[in-house]
Amino acid sequence: MKPSVLLINPWIYDFAAYDLWAKPLGLLYLAGYLRCCGFHIHLVDCLDVYHPDMKKESSIKAPVRRRHGTGKFWRQRVDKPPPLIHIQRPYSRYGLSPAVLERELRKVKAPRAILVTSLMTYWYPGVREVITLARKVHPGVPILLGGIYARLCPDHARHCSGADTVLMGADPRSLLSCLEEYGVTSPSPPPSSHNDPYPAFDLMSRIDYVCLLTSTGCPYRCRYCASHILSPVFSKRDPERVLEEILYWHGRFGVRDFAFYDDALLIGADAHLAVLLKHLERLKLDVRFHTPNAIHAKEITPEIAGLMRRCGFKTIRLGLETADFSMRQALDDKVAEGEFEQSVHYLLEAGFFSNQIGAYILVGLPGQTVDSVIKTIGFVEDAGAIPYLSEYSPIPGTGLWDEALRCSKYDLDAEPLYHNNTILPCWNETQRQALPLLKKRVMEAREKARLSRKKY
Repeated sequence: MKPSVLLINPWIYDFAAYDLWAKPLGLLYLAGYLRCCGFHIHLVDCLDVYHPDMKKESSIKAPVRRRHGTGKFWRQRVDKPPPLIHIQRPYSRYGLSPAVLERELRKVKAPRAILVTSLMTYWYPGVREVITLARKVHPGVPILLGGIYARLCPDHARHCSGADTVLMGADPRSLLSCLEEYGVTSPSPPPSSHNDPYPAFDLMSRIDYVCLLTSTGCPYRCRYCASHILSPVFSKRDPERVLEEILYWHGRFGVRDFAFYDDALLIGADAHLAVLLKHLERLKLDVRFHTPNAIHAKEITPEIAGLMRRCGFKTIRLGLETADFSMRQALDDKVAEGEFEQSVHYLLEAGFFSNQIGAYILVGLPGQTVDSVIKTIGFVEDAGAIPYLSEYSPIPGTGLWDEALRCSKYDLDAEPLYHNNTILPCWNETQRQALPLLKKRVMEAREKARLSRKKY
């Protein structure tokens, strides 16, 4: 009999959460890898919006789902943790009810190990609660924690998560060695690095979209981003292999929506993404593509914009962050003056509409002014795109971390809950009070684009 391994994507505890093509891609890759190694895999996704038992939870309002696979999660209000008690907003657990989760865990008979992933550092309460429940249901089974929180805050994770081991690497081969330390041996040889299996989306209740990685890491070293910490080496997959994966999910499971998770999708596009898109253009598949992680504006050319349009890209997000070039040098060097406007022009000329082209604007940065954000919103609007506010979250180990520690009134180093972008931890109270004004300004810009441009 194959040894069983239980993989868990934990709850989110936060003031807000939304499924914007949000799937635990790392955990799904791991599931596919371990399955190839001969393990029997049980996947429990606490954020499963299609779990049939949740329809029986009459006290919880069903989440509204939207086109292309996005939408809300199941949500239950819970008490705020003491560090956040002063925040005048409701706090919630997003995902399955505890009763449904416990029943799912009890369906798994005699797992040899339990693997839990983690995402945002300030979502660790969900990680801790899931581990507590898993240990109650399966006492004595080793619990291993990996993911973003585990790697960015390892000491906190070791002391607070309840896991037996906190994994610091992303290579699944190192996980096999760790499992062997607990007496769990791989029944089959691991796959070669050139033939890694696809992420196990087929283990989910329903596949309404698939997340794609054509590369890992990023050659830029933006001071607010942890990409180079989590993936120090920028590497690309063979475009032919990516094409095979798209054809697999589309042909076998009827998937139409694909979200690129790359941090640097367009870097070296002529020998990478353009190759993939030219194949897709010839095949004329009925599919749609989305770029929620943002793409680099300076890499957009008329050819790339045209290929994206003809291949079915529907959601374009550009990483602008700020149009205040007095701040730019202190943040990144990915956009020079004039490049953003040029990229939007190329996209519009290719046939995209303004309401398809969004630009992420960071708000709450150390040293940033409210007026700077207002001007950036106007800059995006004038360029013909739609502004999207992205509240800054301080991330340990990044270039802005020390500056964030100095300017924040919160003890960011000791308590990851204070990394929560909802509280704008690096802005003062006067600046925080301006956030509703900024959001109103963004909504006005979106409405203007909606009225002036055809919807896609």
